[in-house]
Amino acid sequence: MKQLFSNLKGDLFGGITAGIVALPLALAFGVSSGLGPSAGLYGAIFIAFFAALFGGTDTQISGPTAPMTAVSMVVIAGILAANDGDVSRALPTILTVFLLAGLMQIGLGVLGLGKYIRYIPYPVVSGFMTAIGVIILVTQILPSVGYYAKEDAEFVEQFKPQAEEVILDNILKEEAGEGILVLEDFKETINRAENITQADILKESKTLAGKEASGVLGTFKVLPRALKNINFLELILALGTIFIIYGFKRITTAVPSTLVALIVMTGIALGFGLNYRPIEEIPSGFPMPNMEIFTNFTISSITPYVFTALTLALLGAIDSLLTSVVADNMTKTKHKPNKELIGQGIGNTIASIFGGIPGAGATIRTVVNINSGGKTKLSGMIAGIMLLVILLGLGPIASKIPAAVLAGILITVGIGVMDYKGLKAIPNLPRDAKFGPLKLSSEVIIMLVVLVLSTFWNLVYAVGIGLVIASLMFMKKIGDLTAERSDVKSLKKEEAWKDEKDFPEELKEHLFVKHIKGPLFFGSTSDFQALTKQIPKTATSVIMRLDRMQYMDQSGLYAMEDTIQDLKSNGTHVQVLFVGLLKQPRYMMERIDIIPDLISEDHIFESFDDCMVWVKQNIKINN
Repeated sequence: MKQLFSNLKGDLFGGITAGIVALPLALAFGVSSGLGPSAGLYGAIFIAFFAALFGGTDTQISGPTAPMTAVSMVVIAGILAANDGDVSRALPTILTVFLLAGLMQIGLGVLGLGKYIRYIPYPVVSGFMTAIGVIILVTQILPSVGYYAKEDAEFVEQFKPQAEEVILDNILKEEAGEGILVLEDFKETINRAENITQADILKESKTLAGKEASGVLGTFKVLPRALKNINFLELILALGTIFIIYGFKRITTAVPSTLVALIVMTGIALGFGLNYRPIEEIPSGFPMPNMEIFTNFTISSITPYVFTALTLALLGAIDSLLTSVVADNMTKTKHKPNKELIGQGIGNTIASIFGGIPGAGATIRTVVNINSGGKTKLSGMIAGIMLLVILLGLGPIASKIPAAVLAGILITVGIGVMDYKGLKAIPNLPRDAKFGPLKLSSEVIIMLVVLVLSTFWNLVYAVGIGLVIASLMFMKKIGDLTAERSDVKSLKKEEAWKDEKDFPEELKEHLFVKHIKGPLFFGSTSDFQALTKQIPKTATSVIMRLDRMQYMDQSGLYAMEDTIQDLKSNGTHVQVLFVGLLKQPRYMMERIDIIPDLISEDHIFESFDDCMVWVKQNIKINN
């Protein structure tokens, strides 16, 4: 406790400054997610406080971030669509997914998996981060020009026939759930259908229109309509926000330019009495827990989103631990990765219960905290308290912020979050993958696959596919390296190892050596299994040099078994000898009786010299 208050003045100033910086971003991320500004603010309050209190990085400031919000946006849109666009009906399921993600993060920390997060390949992270930037940038074009698909009467009108189908389909599903057989009791269906009003059809049409215009592809679909219906006041507010954010940084970085843009543009809009579109109203008073998460919980409602929750948990872990590394470099300290994951998980779990969107360690806010004097966990807790004070004292005022101003802020976030380092490296990376006549860099392929799939399809699946491709390419490279310079050759052609140079000339055309350099695993078995085809009829024995084969997996084990059996049954009855067999491969081969059934103990030698003594005594060559 004493250590917590050892830097009170610095932590107070750092926490307050970081809280102020977090405010516009929290509101913007909340709006972007689809749950409204209050969800962003609630997430920032609870994650900042509890992740700091229980986390393993003293100076970390946590809250909603661009990557977490982008994935949350996908989750929210999918669950809303499944609930006919009804936020109140979908909210318990949405928050349960966020709760599950938080619990998974705690689990990752408890299991000590924090140190393994860093092994996720850079091209996957790079492609994902750039995709996040593109998604945020593109999806904020419509609010920046003041176009909202749900309010475009002509566009909404197109969805009325589809809306009627959806409503009728829902009636049939309701009846099936109530045990009503439609064919036997069609009157009930007609009665319910007659109660459908034009207002119901219009509401469903707006939901479908909003869904059609969501995401990157949806934005491109309606962009021509948006450009024909530009609201120039909203556009000016968005452009003014962007101009101030980039312009004010040239004057000073002591005051957050995002906050300056928010205050100035909101002040102009209010002061001149402009007829702008405000953000959704932020509820006043202390946030209250959403108990429907627990009272309405069913396994079936959450099962389809388990993988999505895991993706959120892993993404939050990566995001937070990368920020922890930045904090370590700035403060010359060392964070505790597993404790940090537990803290982030607790923060996200509590935030979800109170209706907040998930978050992670935020690099910019953490840097601001450190530069402002923050040194202990207290600074992050103060940042959360600062946001709570703003909510309680300035909630009604914050509700008057123009939506276009937050869109402008998010556009700068989208531009900033892209991985320009990875993009600039594209022309310089070695072209190590061949596709027909084309030679490309495997790392560029992974990055572009993740980028394109994330942007135009699904963030969650894109990361999974990227990891699979990266793993396969890595295994291919390791397999190639393992097989390189290890073909089976006669000792006249083989580049002999040091202890093989004095081998008798008369045996060199009859005795063959297989040098295995590196692990024998599923990525290198195909080259190993080609051994039998490389043995000529003149061979009487094959010596396998296993001194450098430290590891063998199950695939390698069965490849070894098949190869030995092929050598022994190819008509020449080739003798197989092992030299330098190490502990782990020996254990594996003993488990399935390769030793002693296929290779007897007297055919296993510690050194090549021991093997040569046996060869000279037991192998006779007929000239």
